[in-house]
Amino acid sequence: MSTLLDILSSIGMWEAVLRIATPLIFGTLGVLLCERVGVLNLGIEGIMTFGAMVGWLTVYSGGDLWTGMLAAAAAGALFGLLHAMMTVPLGLSQHVTGLGITLFASSLSYYIFRLAVPTASSPPTVTPFKPLPIPGLSEIPFVGPVLFSQTPPTYLALAVVALLAFGLYRTPLGLALRMTGENPHAADAQGLDPIGLRIGAIMAGSALMAMGGAFLTLAAFNSFFPTMIQGRGWICVALVVFASWRPARALLGALLFAFFDAFQLRLQTVVDGVPYQLFLMLPYLLSILALILMARRARVPQALMQPYRRGER
Repeated sequence: MSTLLDILSSIGMWEAVLRIATPLIFGTLGVLLCERVGVLNLGIEGIMTFGAMVGWLTVYSGGDLWTGMLAAAAAGALFGLLHAMMTVPLGLSQHVTGLGITLFASSLSYYIFRLAVPTASSPPTVTPFKPLPIPGLSEIPFVGPVLFSQTPPTYLALAVVALLAFGLYRTPLGLALRMTGENPHAADAQGLDPIGLRIGAIMAGSALMAMGGAFLTLAAFNSFFPTMIQGRGWICVALVVFASWRPARALLGALLFAFFDAFQLRLQTVVDGVPYQLFLMLPYLLSILALILMARRARVPQALMQPYRRGER
């Protein structure tokens, strides 16, 4: 019991929670934005992988870290445009298109990486983002090191949560996006353009997904390898359901999964005789349980996965 209390009271543990949660925050918000306008984007796993590669390659080629993040966002937006053009104007299957983009983007990431680094036995490294303590706030006991001594992309992820929550529920654009996800025909009748709104939201959401991938190569680690996303994209899809399509709850879900993950990593070091695979399963099992408990009360956007064609009902 004392060991568990030591883990839970450790500043390093809670610093790790926010660090692990950051790519999930970006990815979950990206999925949430796509689904709020009625489009399921299962391309997230590949888009995050491609964003991780593009961000790393940009910095490896001489760009600065923020240029790497912007390049990743632009690459994600392009894949979002591809997904949007196939699913919105053409009305193709969102499941099939998303999975196809995941396969394509993941394979393209590895191909470009091997073109850039054809012979290295281990991935080359770059200098990642460093923690940026906020003067004054970072000196608050316990809370300061946890919340205010993170890397700049983590602060950006938290800011995006606030901006998206405000934008969706306090602005005319947010109302238009939500109306498009609930009833695009009603949005059209109000003079809005559901097709344009869906395409724009998918591109913006995909850019956020790619930034989540870039965080891994430019802040959490300092190199790229093709399997580094490790299912985080699928976790983000589940977290949106857990969050009932609300940005603040999405933040809570990402932190909850990150807590389980950080906790199991430390538990491995103090518990002997238990296969480490059981610890690796722990965050996923607990997340599934939380999802089951929350999903029963989730309200799905009414037009989710429903193609929209002007003039049809």
